[in-house]
Amino acid sequence: MLWSLCVKSRREEGPHRYQFIKAVLSLVSSQDQAELPQTLPQAPAEHGNREDEELDAQQKQGTPLKKQEPPIPAAALEEEEGDTCAICFEPWTNAGDHRLSALRCGHLFGYTCIDRWLKGQAGKCPQCNKKAKRSDIVVLYARTLKALDTSEQERMKSSLEKEQKLRRQAELESAQSRLQLQVLTDECSKLRKQVQELKALVAQHNVGASKQPGSSRTCFPGSLPSSQSQRKYHLEKVFVVSQAGNCRVMAYCDSLSCLVVSQPSPQSTFIPGCGVKMMSVANLKSSQYIPIHSKQIRGLAFGSRADGLLLSAALDNTLKLTSLATNTVVQTYNAGRPVWSCCWCLDDTNYIYAGLVNGSIMIYDLRDTNSHVQELVPQKSRCPMVSLSYLPRMASASLPCGGILAGTLEGACFWEQKAGNSYRPHHLLLEPGGCIDIQTESTTRHCLATYRPSKSNPCVRCVLMELTCSPLTEASEDVVCSSNPVQTFSAGPTCKLLTKNAIFQSPEEDGSIFVCAGDEASNSLWDAGSGSLLQKLQADLPVLDICSVEVNQTHLLATLTEKAVKLYKWQ
Repeated sequence: MLWSLCVKSRREEGPHRYQFIKAVLSLVSSQDQAELPQTLPQAPAEHGNREDEELDAQQKQGTPLKKQEPPIPAAALEEEEGDTCAICFEPWTNAGDHRLSALRCGHLFGYTCIDRWLKGQAGKCPQCNKKAKRSDIVVLYARTLKALDTSEQERMKSSLEKEQKLRRQAELESAQSRLQLQVLTDECSKLRKQVQELKALVAQHNVGASKQPGSSRTCFPGSLPSSQSQRKYHLEKVFVVSQAGNCRVMAYCDSLSCLVVSQPSPQSTFIPGCGVKMMSVANLKSSQYIPIHSKQIRGLAFGSRADGLLLSAALDNTLKLTSLATNTVVQTYNAGRPVWSCCWCLDDTNYIYAGLVNGSIMIYDLRDTNSHVQELVPQKSRCPMVSLSYLPRMASASLPCGGILAGTLEGACFWEQKAGNSYRPHHLLLEPGGCIDIQTESTTRHCLATYRPSKSNPCVRCVLMELTCSPLTEASEDVVCSSNPVQTFSAGPTCKLLTKNAIFQSPEEDGSIFVCAGDEASNSLWDAGSGSLLQKLQADLPVLDICSVEVNQTHLLATLTEKAVKLYKWQ
């Protein structure tokens, strides 16, 4: 009877069977412990006494000693634990009442054991005490369960992929560095040769100047060359764009020899909004009007593509692409805020940039028609982005890296384009406040910043600056970009509107740079190398935009007022 109770306790009580058996043994020991069967299971704490009693009995009966079995390894016990029920310690099965089952917490039991457990207990898992109920029992269909520990393998695999990625990136950067080093080495050799030639010319010039004082001008090494041409710009054509005014910006398409000018709709009753007027520079004739935006256009730009796609930015929160071949809008991007400026990426024509009213720069990919792919958040102030220019990569320049030169009403920032379409900001030291426009000349890496009149400077001023870079540290490949003032030009005393000036190569193609700035009364043309005033072009209205164009080996200068465009020919 006691044996049946012990077996019953082993099957039904589960983890508490040892306490039950111990209580039974203590009860019987007072009567006659010798009558208990020798095979009665006992608690683990009395295991050693049972072995001693068996040894004494065998010695008295004269039977040979039973060979003691070696202990079971701990690893084998752990493997057996994965095959047995945690309640009754019996192996579970893949069929029948004691089939393998699991709770929502993930612990495994025999079906009948866990079913009876949840009936009689407080609705908790026997192992983790998490809340459970009979409806949470899930029958599993598996003979054996084995989980391989692959965490270390996955960790090593991830580390290997990371190292391989870094290695590939390092190899690419090394190849680019070797190529750039070769280009810079060749350029350095050319510059050394030019320096030797210039030294010889300076020596000859000094000898001649000592014989004839004041006969020529002194040229300092490193400065911009000065133009010696006697030719000037002469008025060629006047296009009346809009009698009502409100023209704002213009842009030139070299592949189509076409100048486009922003203007309000000439028939606002039927076609409200704003668009552009096309003008052929080849035959000096105006063409049709193309409606594009619902509000004023603040930026126009053509890229290096030959398909005549016009990029336009307006205060209606949109950035649009218009095909001049079909005179229709082919793509629209909603920036969510008024767009003040725009430009193309000259290193990859699939990317365009939009400068917003809060100072952010939105980057769009023409292959993605949904939204922007990246946003460059302003580092300091959140003033409107009045100008955007892209400088392409040029290994032989003082600023070899490519990037975006962004100008706001309070300063400028050069966003250096790094590998993987990432951008690193470099703040340029400009005069605080009053900056209304920044234009660039990509070949010489010069930029022109225009400042409004102020108490300390009563005239419109244009400051010509050279963009350069220097290594951040000797061991680092990162650079620090800066702007160094070269020349300062003074224009008229008033500037009520945000005008756009121009910096461009001389039509004589002698390496000299021209600067043209407009004011309320005239356009002033300067030689950037010498800083001398070359010409004044009279204007009846304030000049808002200036553009230098070339068609059929003829150099033209276009100036825009609120109502008309004037074309000047270099001759």
